[in-house]
Amino acid sequence: MHEGSWGLSHTRVPTESRPGHVALIAGFYEDVSAVAKGWKENPVEFDSLINESKYTWSWGSPDILTMFAKGAYGDHVFTYTYDADSEDFGAHDVTKLDTWVFDKVKEFFHAARNNQSLFSKLNEEKIVFFLHLLGIDTNGHAHRPSSREYKDNIKLVDAGMKEMVSILEHFYGNDGKTAFIFTSDHGMTDWGSHGAGHPSETLTPFVTWGAGIKYPQKVSAQKFDDAFLKEWRLESWKRQDIHQADIAPLMASLIGVPFPLNSVGILPVDYLNNTDLFKAESMFTNAIQILEQFKVKMTQKKEVTLPFLFIPFKLLPESKQLNIVRKARSYIKQRKYDEAVSLCKELIHLALKGLSYYHTYDRFFLAINVVLGFLGWTSYAFLLIIKSHFNLTRGVNKEVKKPSHLLSCSCIAIGVFVAFFLLLQDCPWTYYIYCLLPVPIWYAVLREFQVIQDFVTLLLTVPPSYFVGYLLVFILGIEILVLSFFYRYMLTAGLLAFAGWPFITQLWTRAKSISLSWIFFSLLLAAFPLMPVVGRKPDIFLVMGAGLLVLLLSLCVLTSLIKRKDSFINEELLLHLFQMLSVVLSMCVTYSTHSSLRKKQGLPLLNQIISWLILAFSLVLPLLSPTSLFERLFSILLSLMSTYILLSTGYEALFPLVLSCLMFVWIQVEQETLQQRGISCKQKVTSVRFTCSTDITQFRQLYLDDVRRAFFLVFFLVTAFFGTGNIASVNSFDLASVYCFLTVFSPFMMGALMMWKILIPFVLVMCAFEAVQLTTQLSSKSLFLMVLVISDIMALHFFFLVKDYGSWLDIGTSISHYVIVMSMTIVLVFLNGLAHLLTTKKLRLCGKPKSHLI
Repeated sequence: MHEGSWGLSHTRVPTESRPGHVALIAGFYEDVSAVAKGWKENPVEFDSLINESKYTWSWGSPDILTMFAKGAYGDHVFTYTYDADSEDFGAHDVTKLDTWVFDKVKEFFHAARNNQSLFSKLNEEKIVFFLHLLGIDTNGHAHRPSSREYKDNIKLVDAGMKEMVSILEHFYGNDGKTAFIFTSDHGMTDWGSHGAGHPSETLTPFVTWGAGIKYPQKVSAQKFDDAFLKEWRLESWKRQDIHQADIAPLMASLIGVPFPLNSVGILPVDYLNNTDLFKAESMFTNAIQILEQFKVKMTQKKEVTLPFLFIPFKLLPESKQLNIVRKARSYIKQRKYDEAVSLCKELIHLALKGLSYYHTYDRFFLAINVVLGFLGWTSYAFLLIIKSHFNLTRGVNKEVKKPSHLLSCSCIAIGVFVAFFLLLQDCPWTYYIYCLLPVPIWYAVLREFQVIQDFVTLLLTVPPSYFVGYLLVFILGIEILVLSFFYRYMLTAGLLAFAGWPFITQLWTRAKSISLSWIFFSLLLAAFPLMPVVGRKPDIFLVMGAGLLVLLLSLCVLTSLIKRKDSFINEELLLHLFQMLSVVLSMCVTYSTHSSLRKKQGLPLLNQIISWLILAFSLVLPLLSPTSLFERLFSILLSLMSTYILLSTGYEALFPLVLSCLMFVWIQVEQETLQQRGISCKQKVTSVRFTCSTDITQFRQLYLDDVRRAFFLVFFLVTAFFGTGNIASVNSFDLASVYCFLTVFSPFMMGALMMWKILIPFVLVMCAFEAVQLTTQLSSKSLFLMVLVISDIMALHFFFLVKDYGSWLDIGTSISHYVIVMSMTIVLVFLNGLAHLLTTKKLRLCGKPKSHLI
């Protein structure tokens, strides 16, 4: 209201510290490949305001400051950082991260008065002071933004900034040559997270005052229709919103250094308190700097594209570039500064569009190859299923026809032509994978021409109404799965449909108790997608309740096993009791850690050690249990639940338990369904044992019911994803989930623990799937291939939904959905192997030789 200008800075997804700081200081939105290095190391070196400055002094976090020091040439960037272990979410008082910065700055300026060399450097032009204040962010994660700790931290920073301004002004004798900028790398949700595109994460404050900055301007009306102006009582003070990348050219302009080389920010001239000539020349320089990036990108693409195939960006040909530059210079000479600024902005927008055009130049070409690959792979998986399990191919198999030489030669010729075409254009090695992979896939499909022909002949014998009906049901099922990625309540709708399924079939009349169990657990599981996303309302008592339910269930199972077995082996009894003890320990550690952190006493070392031990043993203990189906699956549930309780903050602790109960019922339902088809199952579910090797003579033909089984698996996997919202968006990852294991910030370790939390429900589903394919006497390969076909159809669906326009939330969501479904097809292979290992392997202790016997 008295000294400067203000507005909101609009950031981009992902709203994380590193990309936010790169946008602020270097002026461009960094590629997400930086995540591969934990957003600490630079994937590519880049220019920045700090690099262009004469000298820069910075204080704060080692995660942020070092990345700008590494990219700077010469010896002009000085960083002062605290130890990485100080970034402890469980610490008694994390405001010390900010007070450390303020104290070090005070000490620095005090020492400068007695150090002639430092004093002379500080009085140079074009210098930058960077104060990185991490306390508010850490308090937000640890205590939520509505907490007293968070608000107290804001007051502390407010007072600290006032003192810093006073020290700087006093040091420089109030010469009026210092500009101040106060902003943030990202925002935070009410539940203490960031990373996605919610407005609370993408809107950040921007306040600037001092040398070269306009004074506050009174206005009668503003062009913004949000509620912020009224809420902050700033309706009459001019608000000027900017993009985060625009701050870098503004800072460069204020201290008189070149704009960072890679910057795509547009200088916000309305913030500048300078002559119209300076604004026009600065804007012209900004336009030339971005235009040069466009020219370089165009030249790079032109050099690696065959001349007759190159399509230049039509909105900005060379003649138009020269014309705009010439006209802008003419306007500046004629003192038509507003016209010059407007023309430069037009040139910048065109150049940025051109940059995007050349960046996505090969998109259509690559998209065609991706679609061909998808269609080919899906077709091949489908043909493998038909070939292995349908009568129609058996007659053909006896007279195996060798594939035509013409087909082989054609595929080789196409492959050579594509490789040569890519070589001429100097394409990256990834292009070879995209473009060459469809060739062998389609060769494998076309060589099965006889199978395709026989299958088409079979389809022609099916009544059209049956075929259309089954096709519509299949499409409806796929669409429900796709819609569940956008609307979690679609999972509830699907589970309600599952609950009604026994009434449609004969299951209700044949097995009422199993049907009632199926209906009860389907309805219970249907409640979870309707609940708020995990992390918003932590409730330790729900976690304790989940643990007590697991213990109660364990006692029931233990009693049942003792009654059923004539002699309950001591080793098995001890194992069962030990797993129950691990659940008790998990509950104690979770409650103790929660209590300790609430009292700001940090994470107790004993709790941390016990947590890591429970995690380590959770994958080993099930291998010691008997391989009978029921006992092994229950042992897996107990072990994984002990870990899941440690990683839970609220109602989600109940989710794997309810899901597992439904999975146990599913196994029995599938065996009952199979018996209805007249297929006799040799054993009861309770007597089935997991085996390492499968007798191929047990395999049978496929039925339509098997397609339903595959669909059930995919549906349950999607439910495992979105059931509690763990992966619904990046901002639903709650750091509090890992506080039993560590509280010191470690992106890779924390990310790995959160990923394991997400995978635990997957593992439970896949282990149940392993049991289903065993009890239904069907090849796991065939069921697995059907699952892959369904997943690939979904992935192709999401591929067409990927977009790079609209809000950043829409863009990020469309990409993340595609990546999730794509990952599902890959992760399934890993999960299938892990489930096979957990269910079939048997370890023996107490000096007995280890074996993998049943």
